[in-house]
Order: sequence, then C-alpha cells, then structure tokens
Amino acid sequence: MAFIKLLKILFFGPKVTESESGLSGPKDQEIQNIGEEIKKEVERLYGGRSLRIRAVDGGSTNAEEIELTALLNAYYDIDRFGLSFVASPRHADMLFVTGPVTRNLEAAVKKTYQAAPEPCIVVAIGDGACTGGIWNDSYAVVGSVDKVIPVHIRIPGDPPTPTEILKGVLGALRGKK
Repeated sequence: MAFIKLLKILFFGPKVTESESGLSGPKDQEIQNIGEEIKKEVERLYGGRSLRIRAVDGGSTNAEEIELTALLNAYYDIDRFGLSFVASPRHADMLFVTGPVTRNLEAAVKKTYQAAPEPCIVVAIGDGACTGGIWNDSYAVVGSVDKVIPVHIRIPGDPPTPTEILKGVLGALRGKK
C-alpha cells in the first residue's frame, strides 16, 4: 500500500520544477539584450566569425576565473553571442587578464600579449587587474596589468559578475573602430 501512495505523490503530487514561463525574468532579458548587441558588434568587426578570447591569470585569487567559467555554462552560453575562448594567444582577438600581475607571472603575461596578433584588445578583469587591489604595495606584486602591458578596458569588481564582464566586452567592441 505504501508503494501505491508513493506513486500517487510522484505522478499527481505538487510540481517542484518551474514552469517554462518562470525561467524568463528581467536578468535573463538583460543578458539576452547585451548578448544580441555583442553579436551585432562581432558581426560588424569580424564578419561572421567569432571573437576569440584568451584568458591569462596574472596572479589572481581565482575568483575572476570562476566568473569567466560561468560565461560558458548553460545560463550565459556566450558561444551563442559569437564569443569563444581559445587555448592559444596566437588565435586571440582579445585578452582577459585577471589578478594583479605578480613578479613570478610578469614574463608570462608579457609573452602572452606579444604572442597575440595585432590588434589585440586587452581587458583587465577584477580589482586586482585594474588597480593592483589589496596587493598593490606587496613586494611580490608588480601591480595592475597596465604596468606590464597596455590595457584597453577595465572591468572592476571583486570579482565582477558574468553580466558585468559581458557589458565590458560590449564596451570594448564599441570602442574599436
């Protein structure tokens, strides 16, 4: 008898999932709008191919990398907007640099920038990359990214959200003629 009661609950009990209409809120619409604008700019600048991004860790706490990884999940899915991450800087149109640049990683950041084809847009992501953050006066830190390579766009935050990162990418693309 307990088995039949369980089946009744499973098949006729309360629904615990959201309806399809419940999945589309204001935040979802904001991401979609930003993404569509990015897609238009990528089409204008790169003529049908995707914008290729190489992420470089200059010495971050990994918080920014977690937010960058979120850009690839099913919620944000930046591939649908014409953005993709690449493994080699030789294929990159844009560099995302996270964290303050540490003395140990200064050469790696420079070499990555030098390996990227011209013109390459450099985006400093997070407070550490933008200003050096709380590590700015540390003996182990060179400082913000712009002390090592030229920076075109700064996206502050500790860490910035994926939506803020997308807004920064849109700003970078709009600034490029």
